[in-house]
This record gives sequence, C-alpha cells and structure tokens, in this order.
Amino acid sequence: MTQILSINPANGREMERFESWDETRIEQALDETSRAATGWAGESFAARASRLRAVAGILRARAPELARLITEEMGKPVTESDAEIEKCAQVCEYYAEHGEAFLADEPIQSDADRSFVTFPPLGTVLAIMPWNFPFWQVFRCAVPALMAGNTLLLKHA
Repeated sequence: MTQILSINPANGREMERFESWDETRIEQALDETSRAATGWAGESFAARASRLRAVAGILRARAPELARLITEEMGKPVTESDAEIEKCAQVCEYYAEHGEAFLADEPIQSDADRSFVTFPPLGTVLAIMPWNFPFWQVFRCAVPALMAGNTLLLKHA
C-alpha cells in the first residue's frame, strides 16, 4: 500500500508516515460517517452549538501545540500558525451563536395555507480541502456542515 510522508520543510526530516486508503477503507469510512449522520442529525441545535463551543475551548487550550504542528509541517511562522488556530476557534463560536438562525425555516408565498423552505441535514459531506491552511481550510468547511447536522469526511488535496 502507498504511504504518504509528512516532511518538515525547514530541516527535511520525516515527521510521520500515513498509509493511503484503498477502496475498502474508503467504503468503511463512508459507512461510518453515514451511520454517525443519523444520530448527529437528531441532535438539537443547542447540543451541536455546545459541542462547537467545546471545540473552540480545546483549540485555545492546545493552541501552542497545534500551532507548533502547523509550523513544523508547513514552515509557517509560529505567529501565523497561532492566528490560524484562533481563527478556527472563532468560527466554532460564530456558528454556535448564529447557526440556528441561519438554518431557520423561511416562509414563502404559495397557494397553500402555509409554505416554507426548510434546511434539513443532508448526511455526509465530502470535503477535499487544500493543504496551505491545514486547520482553517477544514474548519471553515466542517463547522457550518456540522452545525447543520451533517457529518464530514475529509481529504486534504
């Protein structure tokens, strides 16, 4: 099976090796996220918001460690890496605060007594995200999807 290497650009050292996924492993991941989607979609907006706020807290608590990882893997200055982690925490808080309003039913005019557009969870979202902002690119996609009651399967480009 093919391996993917993570190499520190500053010193050329190998940091980690990852096995690439074959078709069987991809199908397994899709099945797992599909099963999880049923339960997650049933969570209330308040419960989802609470989890997003908790993630924001974890990001901030682990910011030095996570920023160092970005710096080691991307070669970015640590100040930029710190800012990326903080931005991810902020997007979690933003959608925790506003997500329910964004997804509220919207009344529309029709011949029926009552008509509206609703925004139910869709299931699993496949996200193929660029690698240049390894946390931010994921969080900007994942957080609104999760707040909407979807699950997410991620592949960095």
